[in-house]
Amino acid sequence: MLFDNNQVAIIGCGKVGMTAAYSILHAGLVNKLVLFGRSKDKLKGEQLDLEHALSFLPSARILASENWHDLADSDIIIYAAGVAQKPGQTRLDLVDANVKILETMLPNILRHAPNAVMLIVANPVDILTYKAYQIAGWPKGRIFGSGTALDTARFRFHLSQFLHLNPKSIHSYILGEHGDHSFPVISSATVGGQPLANLSNFSESKALQAYEKSRDAAYKIIESKGATYYGIGTVISHIVSNLLRDSRAVLPLSIPLHQYHGHSGIALSVPCVLGRAGVQETLEAKFDWKEKQQLERAVTTLKQYL
Repeated sequence: MLFDNNQVAIIGCGKVGMTAAYSILHAGLVNKLVLFGRSKDKLKGEQLDLEHALSFLPSARILASENWHDLADSDIIIYAAGVAQKPGQTRLDLVDANVKILETMLPNILRHAPNAVMLIVANPVDILTYKAYQIAGWPKGRIFGSGTALDTARFRFHLSQFLHLNPKSIHSYILGEHGDHSFPVISSATVGGQPLANLSNFSESKALQAYEKSRDAAYKIIESKGATYYGIGTVISHIVSNLLRDSRAVLPLSIPLHQYHGHSGIALSVPCVLGRAGVQETLEAKFDWKEKQQLERAVTTLKQYL
């Protein structure tokens, strides 16, 4: 089910923001797409380039703007603004610069789009998600981050390579930080209703290698071509689709924790039920002892940056 307005605004129209815009238009979900940034002249070029494809796509209105008033009536705000990760940097190295940018921009977003759902994509996504949640004072679930949705997609892809299965048939998550303190949830992973570890061609060492490839993927991509944007752009489009369709799909997203396995006061990725109003509820994943320790390590590390 699609709703009537379906206006999505993207704040920060660099490579990630514009790849998301391209993916969202191809999904045919929005009636109006607002491209918001500091340079309207550059955004006009992006608008025109996208408009030239509309003859082959579902109808949508595209607006380039640097005026906060144009965020009014947005159903979804995609926040992708900030300094990008450079070769050799971790996501947590971006904390100081990107928190300052968020603190500058967020009051205007809250003032002009008070009824929107806000999806944080900029890094470090977990820190920015929790900061935005603290500042906004909105109900839990209306501000959340893309979290480990991309990490999980990467993990399932790498698992599929040695399991010789379609990644869509592998039900396993990477949770925790979208960064070096993520962890794979292998103990409760399944394929076709049976534990992943029961498959005849399962290998714990290969599964850990698949996780390491997923964890380190951004570093390799950034070193190779300067930025990662196709994967996250597709993830953003998928999240927007589930929001606008009120799908109640379960995705690993960054959300402020409230006594999640005893942890509070930080945002991390856990399985979330996604609907029109944002994250409707969190599901408490079943962890073994090692995975509980990895979650605790992620909580302890990220709290040092708040």
